[in-house]
Amino acid sequence: MEDQHLRYLVSNQHDIKWGMTVNSVGYQSIQPGESYPPHQHPTRYLFDTRRGRILNEYQLLYITKGAGAFRSAATVCNEKIPVKEGDMFLLFPDQWHSYQPDSRTGWDEYWIGFQGQIIDHWKQEGFISADRPVFHVGLREDLAEQYRCALEFAYAKEASYQQVLCGIVGRLLSLAIFYDRNHNFASAKVDDTVMKARIIISENIMTITPEEVAGRLAMSYSKFRKVFKEYTGFPPGQYIQEIRINRAKEMLTNSSVSIKEIALELGYENQDYFFTAFRRRTGMRPSEYRGLTRGR
Repeated sequence: MEDQHLRYLVSNQHDIKWGMTVNSVGYQSIQPGESYPPHQHPTRYLFDTRRGRILNEYQLLYITKGAGAFRSAATVCNEKIPVKEGDMFLLFPDQWHSYQPDSRTGWDEYWIGFQGQIIDHWKQEGFISADRPVFHVGLREDLAEQYRCALEFAYAKEASYQQVLCGIVGRLLSLAIFYDRNHNFASAKVDDTVMKARIIISENIMTITPEEVAGRLAMSYSKFRKVFKEYTGFPPGQYIQEIRINRAKEMLTNSSVSIKEIALELGYENQDYFFTAFRRRTGMRPSEYRGLTRGR
């Protein structure tokens, strides 16, 4: 790929109705000692790295070679955050920021700039945060390929290309979150702990309690509950109930076992308790679910 490969885009009212638009996409290779940003940037994106800048859009950058630093109004005392190859970082609209490669190493960067209600919603719901702008994702060909694909669509500018670019933004952000979270969990060996817990629950679904799972893992219950919920999104007690209900669904659909026997096999104290738990999670009685899924 050439050292600079840039596209700056426009969107129409129809594109805006989609909920997100892409304003720019690019790749550039900054050599050691080279000035930054390079002069190919249009005026609205140029900035002095000492003074920084404020944009009216989000930008997601991916460093695939070299190293540097990033800082923003959200970092403590504008402290510089080191970034290196295999890191992504997200710029937020209306927020001061600055970043640059180390003059000794330079860097290779991909970026894509975007805005809209969809991404604002993800921010509002806490999926992304200016307090956590850096994603440690590693060097991954699938991420680089998404940026290259975005460049191809941006150059061709075929009908509805903006919608395709927005889909690429969604995939890039979801992969950034996925790889970063799992990197952190793997570093702390949380993934091994949760996998063991899932196996214990699956093999003892009738009788196991969250406290017993924690005991088998030689962990305090409070620590186990915190780790398990952070990884899965469920407290362990709720997760056990979800697994039981899913097993019940399978048995109701794929077997002729009576509802009473299903309740007992899955460890419910009595049929009435099973009915209540099943209806709370599915909105229907077990008999209704069995009839629906069997086409009756």
